Amino acid sequence: MANGRFITFEGVDGAGKTTQLEWARQFLEQRGQPLTVTREPGGTELGEALRNVLLNAKRPIHPETEALLMFAARREHIDEVILPALQRGDVVLCDRFTDATFAYQGGGSGVESEKLEALEKWVHADLQPDLTLYFDLPVEIARQRLSGEREADRFERESAEFFQRVRTAYLARARQNPRRINVVDASAAPAAIRKLVENILLSACQ
Repeated sequence: MANGRFITFEGVDGAGKTTQLEWARQFLEQRGQPLTVTREPGGTELGEALRNVLLNAKRPIHPETEALLMFAARREHIDEVILPALQRGDVVLCDRFTDATFAYQGGGSGVESEKLEALEKWVHADLQPDLTLYFDLPVEIARQRLSGEREADRFERESAEFFQRVRTAYLARARQNPRRINVVDASAAPAAIRKLVENILLSACQ
């Protein structure tokens, strides 16, 4: 992968991960770092079409169907965007990756971890993020931040209990992968969060 680095940003809706990713993009660009910025689901023509289905479907989608669609989009994303960028030596900043599937479809919706692990092994057995920043925030605060921002998508309309299960799954994933996943307290002051993220990025991109 030359000198490429694969860095993912995770968190429950409202935790601020997308804002932090945008700041990370600006910070690394100012340092002259070649970057590719992308997101999941999305990042490719097929991925963006599937994103629209997953976020805006008017009827319920079975959780296993959600998981399969996430990994279908991910397969294209890896092949078309992530691997070519890493091979060029880019730092890839990705808004969500497989940790989100374990958290949302697994923790939130109850898809068995064994099924998700099988899909993970099938789709990207040889690829894991070099670094994951998980922005952790109590569910009640995250929901307050989302309130009134814009029209909520299908996931954002889920119950507080759903998001508590998502958060619990994220934290369990972080405990299982402590060397990869950095847990960031998203309730801290913005300046403190940015400084912490800056230090983590500097270390990862040396």
